[in-house]
Amino acid sequence: MSGRLAGKNAIVTGAAGGIGLETTILFAREGANVLMADISEEALSRAQAKVKQLVPAAGKIETTICDVSKESAVQAAVESLDAWGGVDVMFNNAGIMHARDDDAVNTPEDIWDLTQNINVKGVWFGCKHAVLSLRRHNKTKGSIINTASVVALVGSATPQLAYTASKGAVLAMTRELAIVHAREGYRFNSLCPAPLNTPLLQDWLGDDKAKRHRREVHFPTGRFGEAIEQAQAVLFLASDDSSFVNGHDFVVDGGMTKAYVTPEGPAAPAPVNNASKHSL
Repeated sequence: MSGRLAGKNAIVTGAAGGIGLETTILFAREGANVLMADISEEALSRAQAKVKQLVPAAGKIETTICDVSKESAVQAAVESLDAWGGVDVMFNNAGIMHARDDDAVNTPEDIWDLTQNINVKGVWFGCKHAVLSLRRHNKTKGSIINTASVVALVGSATPQLAYTASKGAVLAMTRELAIVHAREGYRFNSLCPAPLNTPLLQDWLGDDKAKRHRREVHFPTGRFGEAIEQAQAVLFLASDDSSFVNGHDFVVDGGMTKAYVTPEGPAAPAPVNNASKHSL
């Protein structure tokens, strides 16, 4: 590794697994001090141990329990880095997609509110307090990355309205903040992942080949993405390698959103030319 984040302080929310954990490992290998934030103390402890095992020469790798839907919790996490010299990189990655999330008719209001509180307000709180930290420490540059999703760009055939709406809000919020804070040197970018190969997804798909094919067919690569492939994109956005990248919806999807795919299925019936019945 090249030390692209040497001497920088980063916060990763949703750090106990998936993209958050893989990003923490890469950040640590590149020299960053990382505060790992998550809501599960047990999962966070296991994740911290894994990072220290894989990167024994890492700098500070600390943890904090944080419910991102609570501003006081996010504020406390960010301000705890004042002792390190303040935040340089903020990765607002924590989010949920609830099993009861559905369409406009069937999504319960409490699930809508829960999803927006975590996926939208949680990102807003992270952005807000990252900016305050950067200003407090008189920093002339900083990178804030927010996890959105490809469904904010193309929509989802599987009903998940609250989640999709929340990720669209993340894109809009990130773009506006990128413009508002550009002259301060603070960059804001969104990560838009495709569906990933996670244990949760694989358990859900199981041995159902038809269910698996219905999703894999949309990938030109013929496979799901991996969390590490998203983490590599986050590392780029966090580092000075992306110093002129701002307000970007960084899509990491193996080409899925650029593909015109017609899933296999029965042939459509031939159209009926009704005009011919009235031609005389």
